[in-house]
Amino acid sequence: MLVAPIPENEHTRLETLRGLHILDTMAEERFDRITRLARRLFSVSISVVSLIDSDRQWFKSVQGLDVCETSRNISFCGHAINQPTVMVVPDALNDPRFADNPLVLAAPNIRFYAGFPLTMPNGMRVGTLCIIDDKPKEFSLQDEQALEDLGRLVEDELLSIQQNTLDALTAISNRRGFELLAEKTLANTDRLGLSTSLIFFDLDYFKEINDEFGHEEGDIALKSFAKLLIDCFRESDVIARFAGDEFVVLLSQREQVSVDSVLQRFADLVKQHNQQNGKSYALAYSQGVVSRQAKQKMDLCEYLALADQAMFIEKAKHHKSD
Repeated sequence: MLVAPIPENEHTRLETLRGLHILDTMAEERFDRITRLARRLFSVSISVVSLIDSDRQWFKSVQGLDVCETSRNISFCGHAINQPTVMVVPDALNDPRFADNPLVLAAPNIRFYAGFPLTMPNGMRVGTLCIIDDKPKEFSLQDEQALEDLGRLVEDELLSIQQNTLDALTAISNRRGFELLAEKTLANTDRLGLSTSLIFFDLDYFKEINDEFGHEEGDIALKSFAKLLIDCFRESDVIARFAGDEFVVLLSQREQVSVDSVLQRFADLVKQHNQQNGKSYALAYSQGVVSRQAKQKMDLCEYLALADQAMFIEKAKHHKSD
């Protein structure tokens, strides 16, 4: 068995996948109707919308299997995302990549596989629409086109989710996307006994930037601030434009000293940006930080309110010092 190579753009690919806010969500009819149609159209036993996470393939929709995920390193779809078109395996027993794969040698006894790589507008392949059978099959060019057509429908549905949870200007999560991811993060950290910290950022003098330099320059300032957040914080942190000139970051598994150090690193990045960008204004911000212990009786709404309150206290200090 050959384990699929990791794509060179894996970091960006995973960011794109997780930006969809779809992993570990409930089944949805809009995806299930496509997998049902694929299963009937191609007369196969299994049809799946599979999303390739860092160490697993997770099934957003599955027909003909009773599992919702498998390990990535035994997945056929891990191979399929490495090519731009439909990957076809007519008989897995005759393919050295898969002949001794556990999914071939035992249930579901895969013989035939065809997978269309689901590609987002930035070119990242996040998963597949795939069909599977326990008997070898030939797959014509017309069949490949039909599978691609169904795959494009899946892509359209993924994009509609993305548009509902991403901020159009900065391309980071919007408030809805943040709330979805943050609720999952808090549930997971409670389960694992981990603390979190929530940082509420507000751009200072943003109205003045808009008034003096115009709203287009204001948009540039917002995009620059969002990029600095992405550059500073970890892939596992939840970053969002919450509203207007407000941003939030949820950090997990942080001790206070570590929170302080990452905030200092962010301050240094902003300072460096201001020194190098050649603008006649500087990015400035106020921040509020609140920590939450595992299983603490504090829901997300209360958490946000406390961080917002802490931010306004600091902002008042800024204006007083001005």
